[in-house]
Amino acid sequence: MPELPEVEVTRRGIDGALRGACIVRVRAGKPLRWPLGMRPAALQGLVIGALARRGKYLWMPLTHGDGRAAGGLLWHLGMSGSLSLPAPGAPAGRHDHFDLVTDRGTLRLTDPRRFGAVVYSRRLDAAPAARLLGKLGAEPFDPALTPAGLHAALQRRRAPVKAVLLAGDVVVGAGNIYACEALFAAGIHPALRADRISRPRAARLLAALRATLQRALEVGGSTLRDYSDAHGVAGAFQSEAAVYGREGQPCPRCAAPIRRRVMGQRSTYYCAHCQKR
Repeated sequence: MPELPEVEVTRRGIDGALRGACIVRVRAGKPLRWPLGMRPAALQGLVIGALARRGKYLWMPLTHGDGRAAGGLLWHLGMSGSLSLPAPGAPAGRHDHFDLVTDRGTLRLTDPRRFGAVVYSRRLDAAPAARLLGKLGAEPFDPALTPAGLHAALQRRRAPVKAVLLAGDVVVGAGNIYACEALFAAGIHPALRADRISRPRAARLLAALRATLQRALEVGGSTLRDYSDAHGVAGAFQSEAAVYGREGQPCPRCAAPIRRRVMGQRSTYYCAHCQKR
């Protein structure tokens, strides 16, 4: 699933290419997870503003030609979706379900599973955007998210810390690979109950999560199956992983074999020697 680094890398590529572009037409293919919420033809003539990201959602503000606000589009890539800027005239494939054609090129949503979505909302603080974004946790790089604040949030949760990270209602962006790597860097066992994490360990976890996500951003995210950025470039973080996908291989710190267990139907990789409960 595209996570925060992949979505942010995609945002940067699209924003640089389409900010200020005028929508010429929309091609809507098979239905996606949620309906668009407006007639596609009503988007014609609107101008794309600066893209923003909230969690794994992209917000594309729109204006009329005279600058008046015209709502925006909330994009989500689902389990296997991607956004690309195809070459002019490139035909849509069987998994290409939404084309936003502009005077600067086409933005195409490709999603084999069709769990992604493009949803119109009048404002970010109005339905449906407010409903979809309302339960998201803090952004990991937000200065307002402090070690003390993370510790307080973890104290209210009795689930394993990895499950809490993946839930996204405490802090967003820690998908499976990044949660595994951050917990290893912080020396925390993934099955440790969140409410048993001390203040110092919460501080280490926040620092590790930020460092992990920052490195992922620097190398373009992770490509485990078919992810690529808006320009078709694959991510490289998976090649640097210390534990993820390395079951049975030596831990880079202590040389003990990396273990794998299934938690919440997700493969979890860790070092039992370096990551204590």
